[in-house]
Amino acid sequence: MPDSPQGAERPVLSIVIAVLDEQDNLPQVCRELAEMRAALPLTEIIFVDDGSRDNSVAVLGQLRQDCLPGLRVLSHDRRCGKSAALRTGITAARGEWIATIDGDGQDDPRELIALLALARGANGTPPLVVGVRTRRRDGWSRRVATRFANGLRQRLLHDHCPDTGAPIKLFRRIDFLRLPQFEGLHRFLPALLAAYGVPLICSPVSHRPRLHGQSKYTNFGRAVVGVRDLLGVMWLRNRTRLPRSVREC
Repeated sequence: MPDSPQGAERPVLSIVIAVLDEQDNLPQVCRELAEMRAALPLTEIIFVDDGSRDNSVAVLGQLRQDCLPGLRVLSHDRRCGKSAALRTGITAARGEWIATIDGDGQDDPRELIALLALARGANGTPPLVVGVRTRRRDGWSRRVATRFANGLRQRLLHDHCPDTGAPIKLFRRIDFLRLPQFEGLHRFLPALLAAYGVPLICSPVSHRPRLHGQSKYTNFGRAVVGVRDLLGVMWLRNRTRLPRSVREC
């Protein structure tokens, strides 16, 4: 884990947000993060810009001065994909726990207060907590595509998660960094972390209409990539071999 700056207390939670061309949505997202931060234990906030062509990085720099002191902004030199952006932020994070939300304003960051309490209050192995969107506020075509994708994943992976692609997730940093990196990883965390013995907790969360702009992914594109990734995850999980316990002799 990266060292904390000398004299700085290590945060309990790191909120990691991957963004791509979201300059118009960032002000409200950051204001909401600033308002709810006091209700959490010591928390750092990390935005990872995945090669935006708009002014997202400059907007984040201004918001750091205006409402989010201490905000960390990391920037890719080119677009690498959401999973790569999340890994960049999680690798750089200093908190034991990681929370992810989207940067388009559809997720309510206040949901993280209850999800963190669930995670830290769980008995036994620390869990993955997924915020299940009970009422999607997307267009009908995207809702249908997501319902189909979630159903297919559950049928083939048996991950017991009704919304495995949900943006709001909370998990331990050390657990995530054990996973192999590939684009699309963030959509398969319940199945992959289960292979490493991480239990799953699903909790309902609210979902809101996108503030500005539109999704960077088409439904057809999601379907094609999703099927390919699903086959890869099935292979990865079947090839994962871990001991039940290890002792030093």
